[in-house]
Amino acid sequence: MADVLPLVEARLRSAFGEPDARAAVTFLGTDRVEVLRFRAPGRSAGEGDVLRYATLGMSAQPMADPTAVLADPVKGPRAELVLSVRAGAADTDKVLRPLAVLAASPQVEGVVVAPGASLDVGEALWPGAPFTSVLVAEPGGLVEDLELDAPLDPVRFLPLLPMTPNEAAWKRVHGGQALQERWLTHGTDLRDPVRGSVPLD
Repeated sequence: MADVLPLVEARLRSAFGEPDARAAVTFLGTDRVEVLRFRAPGRSAGEGDVLRYATLGMSAQPMADPTAVLADPVKGPRAELVLSVRAGAADTDKVLRPLAVLAASPQVEGVVVAPGASLDVGEALWPGAPFTSVLVAEPGGLVEDLELDAPLDPVRFLPLLPMTPNEAAWKRVHGGQALQERWLTHGTDLRDPVRGSVPLD
């Protein structure tokens, strides 16, 4: 079986260019997870650079249904996580470890990470961040799915949208789609690392 990760890294490079930093985190009993940082210039004058943090390692194994008696070593959904934030307003590089923790959660906790899910790291995503959790968004916008040889499932690149505690609580009641519509209605800049909560009245 071909190693999936070199193909995943090639897909990330084709989408974002060369990474300007990378870090590796290993948790007891799990495979190593790397987090790559890519820098993209702002699209308009006065708009700062955008940093994209992408995990590399989560897709090495398929995510297993936590109710299954035996995990299938081949079949099952595969994914990597992508977080985009504006550079300069916060020390967002400290997000590397929380991202690696989330990427390792399928191996550690037996969870399947899918669009619409909330992932909570239990602490600020970076120093002073108003976010402790993220909403998993639909893939395909930033990085196309990576098709693998049958019978392997494709690797999906799942965007993460940081949520304030109030937004996370509101999402639990009303759902992720409703929260994304509220963000859209209010023109929320989801890449702003120091933004406040969207109005939830």
